[in-house]
Amino acid sequence: MLNVVCFRFQHYNENTYLAFDSTRECVVIDPGCYSEAEKSELLDYIQSKDLKLTAVLNTHCHIDHVFGNAFLMKHFSVPLHLPEGELRFLEAMPQFALRFGFQFEQAPKEYCFLKEGNQIRFGKSVLEIISTPGHSPDSMSFFSNEENLVFGGDALFRNRIGRVDLPGGNYETLCNSIKTKLFALGDDVTVFSGHGVSTNIGYEKDTSRFICWMKN
Repeated sequence: MLNVVCFRFQHYNENTYLAFDSTRECVVIDPGCYSEAEKSELLDYIQSKDLKLTAVLNTHCHIDHVFGNAFLMKHFSVPLHLPEGELRFLEAMPQFALRFGFQFEQAPKEYCFLKEGNQIRFGKSVLEIISTPGHSPDSMSFFSNEENLVFGGDALFRNRIGRVDLPGGNYETLCNSIKTKLFALGDDVTVFSGHGVSTNIGYEKDTSRFICWMKN
């Protein structure tokens, strides 16, 4: 059984996910912890459960999803898994962050590039990598077929879709990702989104006014 814990960080209210199974191996998805208190909250939980962090995963590399990359990588000596097309955003982040009054610590260049069709394995768990661009150019989602859940980043939210007005965003591309990739996973699949509460595919198919045209 895959245990999923959500932490909500910074004023962006970004969802950072910690996933672990009975082996106590775990991954952190989109670490948004910025303040020392936020870093301590995440670290304390990992230590209190005696978990072993094996990797940091980024669905995409917008600032609110990557604040904690360097902290976790250095503390646990683990690699960063990210979409290759998002690397340019990550490498520009120190300068970008200053424009908004943030200090950004760049992660060590210990990268593993995510590709659709590949898998992330930890403990007894498997996450399949699915390409879901549109919110950003090379966004990925992580799907557990066994647990019927997907970590969708900022592609799909409850009753809405990700914004497309940031660099590299595209409405048609995002809609196509949702229709052909996320909707295809099955109606009972739980979606853990990058912000807000979780949802499921069937609910979004039936109720979302943003993508109702996709049902035809």
